[in-house]
Amino acid sequence: MAESGTPGLTRTRDWAEPVIEQRRPVTAFVGRALKGPLHRAVAVDSFADFQRLFGGLWQPSTLSYAVEQYFAIGGRRALIVRVANGARAPTLALPAGAGVLRLAGVHPGSREYLRASVDYDGIAGEERFNLVLQRVRSTGSERVEDQEIFRRVSLAPDSDRFIGELLQRSELVRVAEPLPAQRPDRSGSGSGGCPVGYTCSNSDGEDGRPLTDYDVIGSAADRTGLFALHNEDFDFLCIPPLTREQDVGLGTLLVAARLCRERHALLIVDPPIAWSSAQEAIEGMRTWPFRSDSAFMCYPRVRAFDPLRGREEIFASSAAAAGLLSRAEEAHGLRSAEEDWVLRLGVRPALDLSEAQRMRLAQSGINALMAARAIGAPAVIARTLATGGCGSPDWLYLPARRLALSIASSIERGTRWVLLEQNNPTTWSRARALVASFLETLAAHGAFAGAASSERYFVVCDERINDSSSVASGRINLLFGIAARRAGEFDTWLVSHDPSASRARPVSANRLVTSRGQLDTIGL
Repeated sequence: MAESGTPGLTRTRDWAEPVIEQRRPVTAFVGRALKGPLHRAVAVDSFADFQRLFGGLWQPSTLSYAVEQYFAIGGRRALIVRVANGARAPTLALPAGAGVLRLAGVHPGSREYLRASVDYDGIAGEERFNLVLQRVRSTGSERVEDQEIFRRVSLAPDSDRFIGELLQRSELVRVAEPLPAQRPDRSGSGSGGCPVGYTCSNSDGEDGRPLTDYDVIGSAADRTGLFALHNEDFDFLCIPPLTREQDVGLGTLLVAARLCRERHALLIVDPPIAWSSAQEAIEGMRTWPFRSDSAFMCYPRVRAFDPLRGREEIFASSAAAAGLLSRAEEAHGLRSAEEDWVLRLGVRPALDLSEAQRMRLAQSGINALMAARAIGAPAVIARTLATGGCGSPDWLYLPARRLALSIASSIERGTRWVLLEQNNPTTWSRARALVASFLETLAAHGAFAGAASSERYFVVCDERINDSSSVASGRINLLFGIAARRAGEFDTWLVSHDPSASRARPVSANRLVTSRGQLDTIGL
């Protein structure tokens, strides 16, 4: 019987070995939504989930259209981080004799519909009360989306049931001081569309203003904006345009690319709105200041039906690219990025590109989206934005980069169990065998270049990289390399586990004659 454990690690009973697994692709989205929690990564597995939690399509929300297209094209899982600019949550006012108990909603927005009920059931001769809080689909609706019950609540700050402390655990409301002199009245007849026995929230929730780059970037200290993804596992990151007419700024792209590098993910960058033709994209790319081997771009933008406007509109392309790539990886594996970027299911390129334009775009580091695969057209390997000497030459190509990142992430997650074991050669040997088995399975499916295993990958986990100082500090190191593009030429990674953190990072290592146990670890 399996036990719950670290993501990426399946561990059964003590007599069974751990297993490294690859999970299905996950795309993170950061942007504006109609409702829902702020600055928290929330997993959704369908657009219906997004509608329920974040309100569905909303014209000012480029995020909502991006998520819809992602799932329509074939995405399977997304992480949503809602951000806002000046949005405000609604309030509730519960009558309390001559005073009022004021509550403020946790999640901002004009579509956050709350209601509360007060009763004294089971309470005799005390200044306590029971409080029921609900979020409903709309004012007057009986469709309850969330409910919380707090029993024997007190207004006294020295009470063990003080309302101010109890509601710190609430996902719906907080107390807005000052507190009334007496407990709130028992809820009676409803008003303003509220059913009998409830008090509905006021209509003072606000959706805020259009986003700025500062809202999207957020704060590292407070874990807001992009930094809400700091400890999350994801494969692709999409940041839809701030509005339908305003691109995401360079500062946001730089922070997002750094986050993706730390999380072994890839940022999907939307081409600037001003690039209205292939020639403008090719010329614009020459002076465009953003380059990263942890990012890639697809051109052109896409055309899709907008049900709120009742006509076709043009949208940013990153979400469609994420859905296409996620679907292809699930069907064909990590080498799917070598295939053509053919859109389907009601989403098509906003421009038709010739084969010559497609080739020139690729030379500039831009991947061309197509409506259909051209018969006899030469294959074009997808590129990252690593042009201009950014990163390893092999990481110019998206399949190799994606393969390396996915493997590094899987191995880092799947070997965390070593922290539960003795830091000695026995554990090192087990870890090495586990990783070698994982890489051999991938090699058997054609993931690496080369015929022999020694040309495809290598794994080192012994005293050469685990010296006495590492053992004394409680750190365990594991080194592996994969031939993503050419046999015997390895992208090399060092995985380190210590009590404070686990991480995987690319390193420069010169593998000599491994059969004789030699390893030059310069650059580690």
